Amino acid sequence: MKCLYNEPDRFLRKIVRTTMTHIRLGALFVAAAMLVAAEKWTVDDVLFQERLAGLEWSKDARYAVYVKSKMDRDKGEAVSNLWLKNVADGFEVALTRGNDNHASPKFAPDSKRIAFLSGRKAAAVPSATAGSPAADGGGGMQVWMIDTRGGEPWAVTRLEKGVRAFEWLDNDALLLLAAEDATLHEQQTKERKDTSNVVDDEVHAAPVRLYRFDLKQQKATRLTNNSDRITNMTASPDGAWAVTSHNRSLREIYDQKIKPVTFLYNLKTGEGKQLFAGEKLQPRGFAWKPDSKGFYFTAPYTTHPYLYNASINLAYEYDLAAARHSKIELDWENGLASPLRATADGFVALLAAGARNKAARYTRNGAAWTRTPLAGEHAGNLHGLELSDDGKTIAYHYSTASRPSVWMMARLDGAQLAEAKPLVELNGGFKKKTVAKTELVSWKGALDEQVEGILYYPHQYEAGRKYPLVVMIHGGPHGHDADVFNESWGYPHQLMAQRGAFVLKPNYHGSSNYGLKWSESISNGKYNDLEWIDVEKGVDSLIAQGLVDANKLGVLGWSNGSIITIELTTRTTRYKAAGAGAGDVNWISDWGNAVFGDAFEMYYLGKTPMQDPDLYIRKSPLFRMDKVRTPTIIFFGTEDKQVPTE
Repeated sequence: MKCLYNEPDRFLRKIVRTTMTHIRLGALFVAAAMLVAAEKWTVDDVLFQERLAGLEWSKDARYAVYVKSKMDRDKGEAVSNLWLKNVADGFEVALTRGNDNHASPKFAPDSKRIAFLSGRKAAAVPSATAGSPAADGGGGMQVWMIDTRGGEPWAVTRLEKGVRAFEWLDNDALLLLAAEDATLHEQQTKERKDTSNVVDDEVHAAPVRLYRFDLKQQKATRLTNNSDRITNMTASPDGAWAVTSHNRSLREIYDQKIKPVTFLYNLKTGEGKQLFAGEKLQPRGFAWKPDSKGFYFTAPYTTHPYLYNASINLAYEYDLAAARHSKIELDWENGLASPLRATADGFVALLAAGARNKAARYTRNGAAWTRTPLAGEHAGNLHGLELSDDGKTIAYHYSTASRPSVWMMARLDGAQLAEAKPLVELNGGFKKKTVAKTELVSWKGALDEQVEGILYYPHQYEAGRKYPLVVMIHGGPHGHDADVFNESWGYPHQLMAQRGAFVLKPNYHGSSNYGLKWSESISNGKYNDLEWIDVEKGVDSLIAQGLVDANKLGVLGWSNGSIITIELTTRTTRYKAAGAGAGDVNWISDWGNAVFGDAFEMYYLGKTPMQDPDLYIRKSPLFRMDKVRTPTIIFFGTEDKQVPTE
């Protein structure tokens, strides 16, 4: 059966009710005992929870601004608003309200104003020509501004196609990343009312360029004349330089053959030069040094000649005066788990270490680097870091799979997280609810290699009893389940644990954060040879320990997790119910229809369907559907370009 839903709240309700009732998962799970001291989890608790992003410190670290997002019941999608926190007295205030989205708040150098992107429509400029961007407020997201001392926010830009990103250059100027206004071809296409969606039209694709916006004159001046599309930019603290990434092929996501390039622009002269030409280096995550004399960046590393579907992230630095880059020896085999945050003497970062990252501070000693683990009460479970400009104050995201998220702040004393205290606490209502006990578990999976996963216990667990099990499989495959509180409509752990089930989340072969060998272990024709075995052996391990009732098993997943779920239903009948969301059964159609089809199949299968049709048939579950006996509910999105319904 195929279910198509657009409203997230109805979507999750249907997942839970249909999965639990219509295909008899209700008979699978033991009902939890009545909760006396705690409130029960509901679908709405999962759908309408708060999330935080885009936290930034003021220059003096007296204030923090951030984005809180929450599902809007009427709009049927998440809505994000800006919040400001006074660190001294703990006062928190919403800077924006309503159901327009707001993002990327950034303090001015003097911290008196905050610029941000907003989807709200600006009032028309009285003198503007009818139909012009100034008259209709512009398109897409625009830059708005608000005074930190209070008052209404006001519109700054009114560009025809909106602003994709921005940075402060000084108190009177912004650096904008924006697409050029509509070309003659686009205007004529609109006049013809031609709604054709041309996916790969390099000739008519609008360039995305850098602009300087003068706040006093309200004027944008083009800084670059590139004909390609700048996808991201990072300006130096002194406002003199910007490092950029350029997309040069609309089909790069499909086959990864024409790679992005990196440029360094002198914003005073407008001169730009390409960096790293001819090297197998795809920089990302740029972080300028505080003195603007260079920058750090990360780049994925893979053994494949040109595909980056699975990789580890390495660290580099670029010296402006010497005009050269060098690799930083991290002394950590698995690479980085997060972008770098620059300090005066180096940087701080999260290192990839399976389900639990390791936080570290790196300092330079001559030509060498010293790695020191961050220490403090929460150092073992950090999932995000933000430093103040002086490097003395740090905000970090602390959470475990059984501890709801909180953003903490601390004084960064060397490598010590000192005087830690809550900065932003989310979802206060969760404190009234029972949260499943969790633990990291491991077992021998495919190839007799150790597999790690996260195990959620039933809310009313009693030792000695056997319980149902729901396996929830992450997507990717180059992704992983971290030891972090992450309830979602696709993976509602607490709802299942409340109903009396264990939940197992396996980080199977091919998952990220476990090193390059593990990530690449399912490439070049080995895709789906190992992953489903890892899952099966994890289930066997729990059954052998006497925790799980072998007759009460369920499995679900989204994207690659759905693909593994489908694979399991073609190989065993022991799962009493399955949920497959946005999965695939036919790799021939995936190669042609998915937005990243050629890159994915060439990396994981090693050949195109024309080169080896038998391989594609052998790998595709479609040709084994006659073996499926498990009741399965299937979900697809009507606009899903990654796993299209075709």
